[in-house]
Amino acid sequence: MKTYLITGGAGFIGSNFVLYLLKRYEDICVVNVDALTYAGNLENLIAVENDDRYHFRKVNICDTRAVDRLFEQFDVDFVVNFAAESHVDRSIETPQVFVNTNVCGTVSLLDAARRAWELDDGSYGSKKFLQVSTDEVYGSLGVDGYFTEDTPLDPHSPYSSSKASADLFVKAYGDTYGFPFNITRCSNNYGPFQFPEKLIPLMINNALHGKKLPIYGDGLNIRDWLYVEDHCKAIDVVIERGRLGEVYNVGGHNERTNVAIVETILDYLSCNVNENISRDLIDYVSDRKGHDRRYGIDPKKISNELGWMPDTPFEDGIKKTIAWYLENKSWVEGVTSGGYQNYYKAMYGDRNRLSQGEDR
Repeated sequence: MKTYLITGGAGFIGSNFVLYLLKRYEDICVVNVDALTYAGNLENLIAVENDDRYHFRKVNICDTRAVDRLFEQFDVDFVVNFAAESHVDRSIETPQVFVNTNVCGTVSLLDAARRAWELDDGSYGSKKFLQVSTDEVYGSLGVDGYFTEDTPLDPHSPYSSSKASADLFVKAYGDTYGFPFNITRCSNNYGPFQFPEKLIPLMINNALHGKKLPIYGDGLNIRDWLYVEDHCKAIDVVIERGRLGEVYNVGGHNERTNVAIVETILDYLSCNVNENISRDLIDYVSDRKGHDRRYGIDPKKISNELGWMPDTPFEDGIKKTIAWYLENKSWVEGVTSGGYQNYYKAMYGDRNRLSQGEDR
């Protein structure tokens, strides 16, 4: 039985990955480690909370003693590090928070894994640490070309700088200690359970409530969009077959301008929900500081080496995503009201027993 330690497993991509693993594999153990900050929502995982293969621990990855206890309690085969502060606007306001979680937290995990995994001969057996990163570490593209794994790192925001720093620490542990790792750098994810501060769920929710839809600058900033389940499949294949020490870019040539994304959402809602929802709701606002113009990923390496390609065209994925939010309005209401944060107390009690090493 393989044991996966998933950090940030109550967040958007992390919870989708936990659900993906438990659906795909029978004989595994999944340990979900999350500090349950504002974007961590255990309601994302109601479907598996009674699954004997699933364990939750409320732990901040910056807490080195608590992280060490995780490795003492579980014979971890794979660490998949999703845990991160990830919102660019928040990073501009409070960069130190991003340094603490994204950099110091990653180093804490690396140290704990190294202590637990290193054998007497200095090797690490079949263990692996997978760092989930972002295409934002590469900076901004012009009108042509794509990010490859050899593109120099050139982050422009506190968020992307913290992620680039974490990536370099992971690589340094590989170079210095022979530590077994991979790094994946993905394009913008979308799909179920995304916290509604991000573009797509924010626009869906605002439009449904007749609120203005704020778009930075001229709305022509371009992002490469990836359906979250396709991302989960990519991470899985890198864990299983990725060459140690390698970086793999994960994207799908689904580039869209921000305003095109918003128009697509509005047009769908107008046709399928309420004809009064229109593009008149778009509200252009002052541009974000240091706003990168274009991201685009070349996925040839992961495709050629590991056989991964995204299965979900954007035209299909955006419809599935909008439909999910329409079918899960109570989830959205709980998240936007803050009520979801009461779920932990209701489910697990006030004794914080999970962080003391007890089971679910």
